Amino acid sequence: MNYGLGAYKKTSIHTASKEQILLMLYQAAIKNCKKGIEAIENKEVAKKGEYIGKLQDIVIELNNSLDFDIGGNIAVELSSLYDYLLYASTQANIKIDKEPLEGCLKVLITLYDGWNEAVKSMKKEGAATTPQSPTKGNNL
Repeated sequence: MNYGLGAYKKTSIHTASKEQILLMLYQAAIKNCKKGIEAIENKEVAKKGEYIGKLQDIVIELNNSLDFDIGGNIAVELSSLYDYLLYASTQANIKIDKEPLEGCLKVLITLYDGWNEAVKSMKKEGAATTPQSPTKGNNL
């Protein structure tokens, strides 16, 4: 049963658009941030480190994927936010303090919401500009 879920997840990633992958990364970062907070609250030090490590891996990947030539100032601002996320999550890990992670969570949710709206807008614009065939494949 676990194999089926793993295969499904792998297939969904391989067939996802770049935009969907970006949203998946943010969702995973949010999930690991929340689990890190929960682990700190439950005094589960090993799990805290595991979840914060996963969060940081995702943030590093997001930062490495930035294209400063295309993104310009937006890429610079995102890089600064990612640096903050790495710094704050490191502080949470070292001090075993959930407060820095709560700040990270707010930033991650804001970024996710913004990207999610941008993706929706792109899809609407794409649908509006894509001409539809009136016959939908009928050769009449």
